[in-house]
Amino acid sequence: MQGIVYKSTGSWYSVKTDDGVAYDCRIKGKFRIKGIKSTNPVAVGDVVVFQLESAGDETIGVISDIVDRKNYIIRKSVKLSKQTHIIAANIDQVFLLITLNNPKTYTIFIDRFLATSEAYDIPAILLFNKIDTYTKDELTEVKYLAALYREVGYQCIGISAKTGKNVDKVKALMEDKTSMFAGHSGVGKTTLLNNIAPHLDLKTEKISEQHLQGQHTTTFAEMFDLEFGARIIDTPGIKGFGIVDMEKDEIGDYFPELFALKGECKFNNCLHLDEPKCAVKAALEQDTISWSRYNSYIQMVTGEDDTYRIDNYEGI
Repeated sequence: MQGIVYKSTGSWYSVKTDDGVAYDCRIKGKFRIKGIKSTNPVAVGDVVVFQLESAGDETIGVISDIVDRKNYIIRKSVKLSKQTHIIAANIDQVFLLITLNNPKTYTIFIDRFLATSEAYDIPAILLFNKIDTYTKDELTEVKYLAALYREVGYQCIGISAKTGKNVDKVKALMEDKTSMFAGHSGVGKTTLLNNIAPHLDLKTEKISEQHLQGQHTTTFAEMFDLEFGARIIDTPGIKGFGIVDMEKDEIGDYFPELFALKGECKFNNCLHLDEPKCAVKAALEQDTISWSRYNSYIQMVTGEDDTYRIDNYEGI
């Protein structure tokens, strides 16, 4: 039998077949996919092959294989630095929710996430949430950030998951696609999903007053079918985002504005650090590319702060 993984709890998986029947499944023995040593070899969105077996009075599925993935998004496991974690697979697009405060989304986090999305060929859309709560100066900052990322080529939408402002634009982009929603805990993912699909009635919690960070309301990734032909993947709030399997000389390829200038550098293996006649450094001096994006790139190339976490980073 074959089906799609809709929920992963680490040891058990909910797999739905084409006829809409869901089965509780487990993995058969040790499971490794093409050398990927991850904390979760099977991820939400995976198409899997499984067989039904009797277990006492119950029938369970045993996953024996994974159909080749179209793509997946992966990060370093924060607690197990040598391990990786596949967040989801077979995604048409990812929405990254961003907030200026409570909690603050730093540009280093945004840029790491976007670079990973580029590396694994997943279109990313930036949602600047909670715009109903910002002061005039904070709205100016949101507009500045949105302009920065639009200039690079990313679609940016200012939304309020609470009031519903511009949520219709998000829904329109979701039609007939599998969309993943990601961001720090507390940025409003669950509130947004409840606004998009009220029948899901997902649990939300208040921001921690002590740390001004979101409480983890989503423990495991889970996918849902919606009435307008969309699938959504809700993910746990991400504190850290370490990049995986990127060589130094290819990281620049995942920054579209740096990649566009690559051919103008004197050396074809230019890392845009201290090399002479570097087109990227020249563009920086002319303020035609963003210093914050370049600083994120430098941190990724040098490995500085490689397991970035929201609760210990005081950067840009």
